Amino acid sequence: MSEGKRRILCIIPAYNEEEAVVQVVRELREHLPQADVLVVDDGSFDRTAERARAAGALVCSLAFNLGIGAAVQTGLKYAARNGYDVAIQVDGDGQHPAEEIPPLLEVLEKNSEVDVVIGSRFLPSPGRPVQDGFKSTGTRRIGIRIFAAAISVICRQRLTDTTSGFRATRGEAIGFLGRFYPRDYPEVEALVLLHQAGYVIRETPVVMRERQGGASSIRLGHGLYYMIKVFMAVALGLLKETKGLKGDPTTFPRRALD
Repeated sequence: MSEGKRRILCIIPAYNEEEAVVQVVRELREHLPQADVLVVDDGSFDRTAERARAAGALVCSLAFNLGIGAAVQTGLKYAARNGYDVAIQVDGDGQHPAEEIPPLLEVLEKNSEVDVVIGSRFLPSPGRPVQDGFKSTGTRRIGIRIFAAAISVICRQRLTDTTSGFRATRGEAIGFLGRFYPRDYPEVEALVLLHQAGYVIRETPVVMRERQGGASSIRLGHGLYYMIKVFMAVALGLLKETKGLKGDPTTFPRRALD
């Protein structure tokens, strides 16, 4: 299906991102005018929802702060129920430039077998250097590499940026993630669930920016705790009954996701 005919939804999970969300929405509308933009306001107590709506986005406001996993899952459920062909996850803090979305879509366009594309900071791209740990702490860089090594073994393919939330998902995989998307530490565990179910994952190089406002939910000094929690979530994910679900038309009917 050509890019002009695909129904595309950009999902922006946002918690207290009033400083950056307007620019994120405007950039998406400028660089991807054929797409709809949905901001999932994760129980913010600032003006995130108000400012996103004024910028032209659809807004879904959660009653309480449920976390990044629940916010993304809400967006994926909306995409599945409304028949979108591609769902693109974009952070609400401005780290994911809208002009980097075309490489994600290009992978889907050229590779019909691919279900999910991850934007990776750590893959080389012609004409620009690899952003290996761009302006992040040494501890965080080590953690990212440990996650990448472990998930590469589990998924039996080389993955370099397993914590990246810059992703494009299409077709049946949207419904799958709408049902099974993890609530805690979701980026890493979701890859395991997708692999277990039989979906095809690819990476493509992208450039990311520093956050344009707000504060990260992962605080300095919590790195080891975070890593332990992620690996526990991955271990539990391996026990979930998702193996071989890809291609079962009775499991993820479009527009009728529970």
